[in-house]
Amino acid sequence: MERWRLAEPVDFESLDGEHIAVVGPNAAGKSMLIDMLTGRHPLLRQSPGYDFAPSKKVYASDNIRYVTFRDTYGTDADRTYFLQQRWEQQEIDENMPTVRQSLEEAYLLAGEDTPERQAMRQKIYSMFHLDELLDKYLILLSSGELRKFKLATMLFAQPRVLILDNPFIGLDAATCQQLRGLLATLAFEGSVQLILVVSRAQDIPEFITHVVEVRGMRVMPKVTREHFLAHVGTVPTHVLDHQREQEILALPVNSKQYHSDVVAQLNHVSIRYGQRTILKDLSLTVHTGEHWALSGENGAGKSTLLSLICADNPQSYACDIVLFGKPRGSGESIWDIKKHIGYVSPEMHRAYQRDMPCLRIVASGLTDSVGLYVRPHEEDYGRCRFWMRMLGVEHLADRSFMQVSSGEQRLVLLARAFVKDPELLILDEPLHGLDSINRQLVKDIIDTFCRRQNKTLMMVAHFPDDLPSCIDHSVHLIKHK
Repeated sequence: MERWRLAEPVDFESLDGEHIAVVGPNAAGKSMLIDMLTGRHPLLRQSPGYDFAPSKKVYASDNIRYVTFRDTYGTDADRTYFLQQRWEQQEIDENMPTVRQSLEEAYLLAGEDTPERQAMRQKIYSMFHLDELLDKYLILLSSGELRKFKLATMLFAQPRVLILDNPFIGLDAATCQQLRGLLATLAFEGSVQLILVVSRAQDIPEFITHVVEVRGMRVMPKVTREHFLAHVGTVPTHVLDHQREQEILALPVNSKQYHSDVVAQLNHVSIRYGQRTILKDLSLTVHTGEHWALSGENGAGKSTLLSLICADNPQSYACDIVLFGKPRGSGESIWDIKKHIGYVSPEMHRAYQRDMPCLRIVASGLTDSVGLYVRPHEEDYGRCRFWMRMLGVEHLADRSFMQVSSGEQRLVLLARAFVKDPELLILDEPLHGLDSINRQLVKDIIDTFCRRQNKTLMMVAHFPDDLPSCIDHSVHLIKHK
């Protein structure tokens, strides 16, 4: 029962004119507090009291809009989503919704079509640069583009309270600034109260007036933003302890490694979806032992590039691509390729809505499956527990993946990426939703892992601070209009 309650009774009051950040480490209880505020989490003896004036809407559900991490990467309604669908051009037909159709539907459902609401909609379109996405299929949106789309649909409803869970993850630097500007404008106009749920103090925007810290399943008293920031501690520059570091370095060399100087070679590769160019005449060679950083604005093709290397994109057969020394399409299966790769991404997190123990989620990385269809040997489970211990989530082995926090889910999926000791580690924004300590821990583990023989890294990150120190090569992708 302790998993379903906070450690002590909660006193929380949000006053008109306040804009609040709920901050705390992963699994601290932030989401449970928000569920209490929205009425999703049942309370003993009494229910939350609300006064949404001047709103005329009666119900809390009409006055509060809550965008969660899981909402952005998929809902209960689309659990049939499979990872390759994003890349399967033949799966896209005229019945699939475009951004324009989905936004129009959300706009009409949110209220009466008045000149004032039309102006508000155009303002949102302009701020988020949605006009250039309108004719794009939803299934083709990048994680950052999908976040902008979801936020727009929430704002259409003109809520009295807007709760955003980690609103800035997945967004490039320019879009982060645009979003901060839009939210600051909303805060200044006073039409909506903002509550942001964040894992790091540096993610608290300037327009926030007060902070509520949650730690150890306890809700601390509300304080001003200035007071909170003045008492924030520093993050250690190294979190992985010496014993775990040595255990990773002492892992035996994989006896089934490939033997090639070239991990991936792309020669003048171009990728198009309909009329939209994602990659254009891209040439790139990644050698064994190199550690690459991939950057670029949302929609520039970073995830598409990684999908070509991971063998998830059917268009790779029409391109001049060499993987692990073999030309793509020369007879190797996607499983021949994947057995050398450890992979995690926002798309994978979206696909893994599985109500199964976290240990089995990690074990699925041994067979590159979404789910576990072959029972591992006890030795394999030992490897799973090893990587869960490295990442500090061994205690979650028997917990359901759907019952742990989104940050803990990301750590479990990272353990899945490491579990087969891959020669190529592909990490697409792996630090999503992690607090400062866990972010540094993951970077330390990546650095340590890449010190071993024949370990190659390709990592997507929007900010230099998110990159481990082992990075020695980089490529910046430009978005094609």
